[in-house]
Amino acid sequence: MTSLTPIPIEAIEPILAQYDAALAHAPPVARQVWHRIAASRHRIGGDEACWHADAVALCVDFGMNPIARAPQDSLSWDGESVATLTEPSVLIHEVAHFQLASPARRFTPDFCLGAGPETGQIDYANSFLGLDEVRREIEEQWTSLLGVIWEAELGQPAILAFQEQNWLEGAGRASTAEFFVSVLTTLIAMGMVDADGHPLLALRSSGD
Repeated sequence: MTSLTPIPIEAIEPILAQYDAALAHAPPVARQVWHRIAASRHRIGGDEACWHADAVALCVDFGMNPIARAPQDSLSWDGESVATLTEPSVLIHEVAHFQLASPARRFTPDFCLGAGPETGQIDYANSFLGLDEVRREIEEQWTSLLGVIWEAELGQPAILAFQEQNWLEGAGRASTAEFFVSVLTTLIAMGMVDADGHPLLALRSSGD
């Protein structure tokens, strides 16, 4: 999910107001999650080294064997270890992929989703591709929002990934708010997020 219309961060306030208005009648949990994401804009410019350390610690919590390697030199996730020489938000996104991959794909290169934007060994990653385009896009939507929710939980500027991954496109439209609520509802139903909108140390148990 890449941004269709990059938004200068200094111009984001009216867009956030539009998004907030569109969620006015959303379930309380959706508004709680949204408010945490929106409030994270005040953390922009903070301690990125600390954020990165927290992202690595989250990888450790999930047993992802973090290794000091750039994904451009190989893979983000090689099935056994996660490459940590990347931005905190990218690393957290990989954790969300690990959570949401089916058990059969969890320990395969790049989760059988094909090469990501940072993957160096593109042909190798694509050789493990195991889902069709529609199912890959659906899983990417789940992963994107779960990663953003983790960023907010860890005190990081989640709003940046929320913007970059296209969640603010069409802010103010009912359909945009409904999509956010729909993906969040799915994450809650899957046991990835609790009833108050906080991420859980959980793994998907269902197959594809």
